Amino acid sequence: MDFRLTDDQEALKRGMRQLLDRRFGPTALHQAADPLAHHAPREELARLWGQLGEAGLFSLRADESAGGVGLGLPEAVLVFEEAGRALLPGPLVATHLAGSWGLVPGAGEGRAVVTAMDAGPSSPGRTSPPAGAVPDTMLVEHLEAADAVLLVGGGEVRLLETTGSALNETVKGGEQADNLPAAAPVLSVDPLSPLHRVTGRTSPGSRTAAEGRQGELRNALEGQRKGPEGQRKGPEEGSEGAQKGVEGARKGLGEGVARGMRGGLGERLCAVDADVLRREAGALTAAQQLGSAHRTLELAVGYARAREQFGRPIGTFQAVQHLCAGMLVRAETARSAVYAAAVTREDEETCAAKLLADEAATSNARDCLQVFGGMGFTWEAEVHLHLKRAWLRAEQWVTSVAAEEKLATALL
Repeated sequence: MDFRLTDDQEALKRGMRQLLDRRFGPTALHQAADPLAHHAPREELARLWGQLGEAGLFSLRADESAGGVGLGLPEAVLVFEEAGRALLPGPLVATHLAGSWGLVPGAGEGRAVVTAMDAGPSSPGRTSPPAGAVPDTMLVEHLEAADAVLLVGGGEVRLLETTGSALNETVKGGEQADNLPAAAPVLSVDPLSPLHRVTGRTSPGSRTAAEGRQGELRNALEGQRKGPEGQRKGPEEGSEGAQKGVEGARKGLGEGVARGMRGGLGERLCAVDADVLRREAGALTAAQQLGSAHRTLELAVGYARAREQFGRPIGTFQAVQHLCAGMLVRAETARSAVYAAAVTREDEETCAAKLLADEAATSNARDCLQVFGGMGFTWEAEVHLHLKRAWLRAEQWVTSVAAEEKLATALL
């Protein structure tokens, strides 16, 4: 099997890097991470999402007939590797899956921000929560900025909408959505990844309102799509399209109540295989870790060449050379595993790729800090941001414990 990239794949990867250098380069990264700067997370993420949607990041694997690019998982892995290298913020994996699978209208175009809650697969020593249930203490990223949430667990995928969604105008004042579990903000180790911790469940009495909003979300999104299409046809037909969107939202309120939830939170997405979605999410997250591992290697080598001590570059010292050599070995080993997992799409390959990529990202960031010394911890450097993001990604989707258990079971 030939794992060398084709000319088209090389061009895709190069184009993504150039795009991110223009839209979210080192200067933008430092500004976004500055704790003293004024930030509007929802507005900033919506602006960035629109730019990424125009570039095709979220519709990369969607069918061309549905407005997507029609590429595969290997190409998506290459793009997400570049996203990890740039430390691009936001729930990229969840929105990409929602856009590529067609789960949330507007996700593919970057008009909807989608995050996810992964309850994890069941294992011999661990029981997965019932379908539609959310385990307490689960962490969710970018919940306030999200328009929708994918709940993965119990062998199925469910779709929830948030009160902060610009597509849901029925809940005002920032109240907690009735169909969402209670969640409280917690301090995140990564300044670019705000977190919420699930603290409880919704009461059965709140289900009716939640059902209505689920139907309203679907129909409002559909109506918003029809509205702009009508406006392109002419003022009169545009008004008619917008009116249909409003009528569709009202109709959805009644249909949502009539349809019922049939237990659990949100609407069950029957066309989605939870195991496949989790496997793809693990491969894409591993690709982000891979990009971060290579970026910290570049930073360490560049700093070792420029920084002088005792009259010569510190890169001439054997101890520093060994650190950089170890970083290169980890990054290239992880690259082979991640690329293989994207091609084979096997659970064991994905688990191995995630384990190796997590180790490469965290260990390379630590060694890069060692090369930088105290400078690596300053806000002017991006090294510490890579370490913090690597810690966070290591606990997302295919965790080390789940991957080790899967691989151990496959070997027995």
